[in-house]
Amino acid sequence: MDRRGFLAASAAGLLAPRVLAGSLGGTPVALVTADLESHLVAVALATGRRLRTIPTLPGPRSIERVGDAAVVAHTEEGAVSILDGPTLRIRRVLTRFAEPRYTAASSEGRYAFVSDSAAAEVVVLDVLRAAVVARVRVGGPARHISLRPDGRRLWVSLGSKAREIVVLDVRDPVRPRLVRRFAPPWLAHDVGFGPRGRVWVTSGDRRELALYDAGSGRLVRRLPAGAPPQHVTFLGGRAYVTSGDDGTLEVRSATTGAVHRTTGVPIGSYNVQEGWGVVLTPSLERGTLCIADADGRLLHRLAAARSSHDACFAMAR
Repeated sequence: MDRRGFLAASAAGLLAPRVLAGSLGGTPVALVTADLESHLVAVALATGRRLRTIPTLPGPRSIERVGDAAVVAHTEEGAVSILDGPTLRIRRVLTRFAEPRYTAASSEGRYAFVSDSAAAEVVVLDVLRAAVVARVRVGGPARHISLRPDGRRLWVSLGSKAREIVVLDVRDPVRPRLVRRFAPPWLAHDVGFGPRGRVWVTSGDRRELALYDAGSGRLVRRLPAGAPPQHVTFLGGRAYVTSGDDGTLEVRSATTGAVHRTTGVPIGSYNVQEGWGVVLTPSLERGTLCIADADGRLLHRLAAARSSHDACFAMAR
C-alpha cells in the first residue's frame, strides 16, 4: 500500500498505531493537556508509555489536531498555541483572545475554527501562516464546535449548558457567516458530526442525546444516555459517548444509537477523541489517560498529569 493508501486507511480507523509507525516513519502519539501545569504530555499510542513533556503557556485546556499541527487553547491566558506535530514543539503563540475554548479543524489541515467564549465569537486561524484571518459574532458564549466533513457548515453550542446552537456557513473559511440558530430540546453541551449525515448533540442537564439531520437541521431522534454532560466522537460506523460523572465510555451504533458496549473509565473522563483505530479519553479529575480500541476495550491507562482535560493525536518524527 502506498502512502496515500495508508493515510486513507488511518483516517478510516483501520490501521493500528504500530502499523502506522512502521509505514509512515514516525511515532503515533497522544498529546494530553496538563491543565494545572504549564505543559503537554506526549504518550506513545502503541505502548501507552509516557515519552516527554512539552512546555507551554500556563493552563493548556483543550487541544485539537489540525493537519500536521495541533492547536492548544489556554482559556485563562486568552491565548492559543500552535504546536508542530513532527517536532512536538510550540512554533507560535497567538494572543488577543478572550476565553478560547475548543477547536474544529478543516479537512485539508489549513484552517482552525476556535470558539472564543467570552468574546461570543468563532475565530478562524490560518494554521500554516499562524494568523487570525476572520472573526464572526455568534451571540453567546461559544464552546463546543464541530465541522461538517464536507467543510460547508460549522455547528457551535453556546455554553456548557447551551440554550442555543448556531450554524455557520464556512464554505469560504475567511468569510464565515451565521445562517441559523435554534433551541435544542434541553440545555446542550457537545456537538459532533457522525456518518450518514447525522449531527449528535449531547446534553448539559439531561440523561439524553439528540440526533439531527445535518442537511435540514431536523431533529431525528432522542436517545437515553449517561449523566450529563456527555461528549461524543466517531470512528467508522460507531459513536463513542463518554459520561465523566458516571465514569463510562459507551460504544454505540452511529446510525441507530444502540449501545454495543459500556467500558468503565476513571471519573472525570469527559472529552473523547478518535484517530488511527483508537479512542482517547483523559480525566479532568484523576489526570489519567485511557486508550481504548475500536471495540471500546481498554488498551492502556496511565497517569498523565494532576488534571487532564483534553487530548489529541500527532505523528512525531
